[in-house]
Order: sequence, then C-alpha cells, then structure tokens
Amino acid sequence: MARDERDLRVRVAAFAFLRETIQVFGDALPFELLSRGFEFEGTRVPLLGPQGIFKPRVLAEMPLSITTAPETHRKPRPYDDEIGPDGFLRYRYRGVDPNHPDNVGLRRAMQSRAPLVYLVGLVPGRYFAMFPVFVVADDPAHLTFSVAADDLSSLISADDEVREDSSPRRAYITRIVQQRLHQRAFRERVLTAYRGSCAICRLRHEELLDAAHIVPDHDPRGVPTVSNGLALCKLHHAAFERHFLGIRPDLIVEVRNDLLDEDDGPMLDHGLKGCHRRPLIVVPRSNSQRPNAASLEERYEIFRRASH
Repeated sequence: MARDERDLRVRVAAFAFLRETIQVFGDALPFELLSRGFEFEGTRVPLLGPQGIFKPRVLAEMPLSITTAPETHRKPRPYDDEIGPDGFLRYRYRGVDPNHPDNVGLRRAMQSRAPLVYLVGLVPGRYFAMFPVFVVADDPAHLTFSVAADDLSSLISADDEVREDSSPRRAYITRIVQQRLHQRAFRERVLTAYRGSCAICRLRHEELLDAAHIVPDHDPRGVPTVSNGLALCKLHHAAFERHFLGIRPDLIVEVRNDLLDEDDGPMLDHGLKGCHRRPLIVVPRSNSQRPNAASLEERYEIFRRASH
C-alpha cells in the first residue's frame, strides 16, 4: 500500500471515530477518550499528545491533529484574535523556530493538502473537535499557520486541484464551526463555574442544564464570558428568558406577581413560586466569574417592567 494512501486511511478512520464519539458525548469530548484514541489495523492511534502539533507513530511524516489548550478564568483565550481578515483560524507555531520538526510537519501537511483534526480546549479535560481542517497558509514572520475548516466531502477530491471557490466556501464553514465552538465553550465554562448545577434549584444533571446569558447574546454587549452567564435548568432558563422570574443584583430571585397569585399545581408551587425571595443556591467560587451586578441590574429592570 502506498504511504500516502495509508496516511489518508488513518485520517478517515480518525474522522469516523470522532463522528461516532460525538454522537455519544456531544461536542465536549473527554481528554481521556481522545488520548486513548482508536484502533487502526491493530495499532492504537491517540488523537492528541503532550504537544499541540501531534503526529502518532502510525503516521510517517505529517501530524494528525493540532490542539489549543483550554481557557480558564486565570488564563483567558482571546477568541477574536484567532480569526484573520481572510476568515481563517490562526494557529501558532511550536516555539519560534520555523524549522522545528513539528512546524515542518504541519507545513508538509499544507503542501500535501492533508486533512487534520483541530482540538480546541473548552475547559480542562474537554475538547471541541473541528474536522477536517486544512492548513492553507504559512506566515513565518508572525509564527502562524492559517487553518480552514471544511466538510467531509472535501476528502473525495483531496488530491485534486483546489477549486477557485474553495476559499469562500472554507471561510464560510470556518465561521459556522467557530460559532458552534463559541457556544459550546460558553456552556462548558459556565457549567464548570457553577459546578454542574442549576444556580436556582441545584439540579445536577447536565443534560437538563443550559448556560443562560444575562445580557442576551444577540446584544453586542452580550459577551460569552462566565460573568455574563448563569447555569440554569431548562425550566428556570425558560422562566428567566420569558421574565417569569428575575434575579436581583444581590442574587435574590423574584417571581412575577401574577404567578404568585396563580394556583396551578405542584410544579408552579415548588418549581417557581418556591424560589421567590430566595438567594441563588449555587454561584461560582471565583469573584471574577460571579454574575456581573450591572448586567443583572439591567436585566432585572426588564423583569420589573414585565411584572407590572
């Protein structure tokens, strides 16, 4: 079997493994699972390693994946700086030597148009997988590569000449994938800060939790930071969005007046009315991640107007 044919088969197997894994775990993939990887012709193939540019032993020359470390409240990652004016992602070299073997391998992947996996850390221990991605440009002066996301149909013509419309198509796909990444990263960071619990009722099943924006995400000020978020179960998220309940800047929950007078069974009594005038049960331990008081004040005023 030709080396380049085997190389592509490994990559296609990696993409198949990721598709199946995402169906089970969703977009937030555990580090342990990615580190263990999949089996290819009797050989275990991990998807990431200790370095950002990773080539498993089963491949001869080019890396299989690139990885960006997760953001924490102590070490934020400026997402907006990762997209260039061409609409593509920027990925930094390993170190400052353009001829480091890892950088040479990624440059070779660009020249061969080899598809890669881009693993972006959401929170410690969980990653978002973009695949396939292609290295489309090399900028030694700024120590960066440009990376474009594409769809799996691109693998069918991976050895063909790049079509004239490939850049606009890839820029569009990259933007859509980046939006998914931002949404998922916001959710993971908020749920992690709230220790996987609803701030109002302490429900712990993450499948039933959402990351709610205080200032809505359609507002230019609705930045995807933990201090603009609340971990809420789906009931309390919907109630917060529809102004059935509000949260004061001092983190006290209030329920709309007409609901307090309504008699509609135990769910209303315990799920909503029972929260009235009670403080949030779960809040982030870090002061920098706690709900922004000014944002809560603004949102609470909207609730007050809706209550009258």
